[in-house]
Amino acid sequence: MVILIEREIIKQKKKQFLIQKFISENLKRVGHSSTKLVKTPLGEKVIIYASRPGLIVGRKGQNIKNFTKVLEREFNLENPQIEIIEVENIYLDPNIVAENIATALEQYGTSGFKGVGHKAMADVMNAGALGVEILISGKIPGARAKTWRFYQGYLKKCGDPAISGVKVAYCTAQLKTGTIGIQVRIMPPDLRLPDSVIYNESYYAAQPVVEDVEKTEQTSSDESVLTATDDVEDDVHTEAKEAEVEKSKDAASDTAKDEKKKIVKKTVKKKAAKKTAKKKTVKKATKKK
Repeated sequence: MVILIEREIIKQKKKQFLIQKFISENLKRVGHSSTKLVKTPLGEKVIIYASRPGLIVGRKGQNIKNFTKVLEREFNLENPQIEIIEVENIYLDPNIVAENIATALEQYGTSGFKGVGHKAMADVMNAGALGVEILISGKIPGARAKTWRFYQGYLKKCGDPAISGVKVAYCTAQLKTGTIGIQVRIMPPDLRLPDSVIYNESYYAAQPVVEDVEKTEQTSSDESVLTATDDVEDDVHTEAKEAEVEKSKDAASDTAKDEKKKIVKKTVKKKAAKKTAKKKTVKKATKKK
């Protein structure tokens, strides 16, 4: 079962490579970047990435119709559908950069190849690339073949980032003096390197500082003991407060009773004084008579 799946994957990749080779040969100097083959429920879709989609479509979509017929006939595609997507940043695509260098060399010759190489390198770095390397090899100019290297920035040459992260493209320019080979390597700005560390201050500021496990355990045990003693002290304080409240209530009741007794005594004395005063007045009246 696994062998059958591997064979299907290899078959699919081979078909995609042949289709990409066919399209790149028939779409020269139109900014062709890459081609993908995707299976859909309706059939198979061919996605073409290019910098100038209008030249690929042609007048009234004539080029698309011709391509669909050829793909269906030569590559046995079921109901092929062609979709063209425009490349957002052409200076970060090595295929388009290599093709632009090749067209410039074919138009103006190899006399100004240094200016072409430096301009392409500056455009790539201005687009935000981390690094770029351009190799132009062949008879440029002169009778002997040689290689000129244009490089700028930081570029990985080994390891997994160099294989999977760095974008590589190859192109050729046909001149009277011979074939000129062009190789472009671009390290995009969104490539995450294994040695790049991002420190987020807001995240670490929000996180509590965690010390050793033993210290945390000791602090937790100490806190538990402190809470237990605090609970006991709180109970003692509450009992003492309740006793004080009861004493104050008893004292208040005693003072109220004493005040009542004093008031009663005063009223009795007043009544007795009134009686004695009446008796004296009666005696004085009888004497006068």
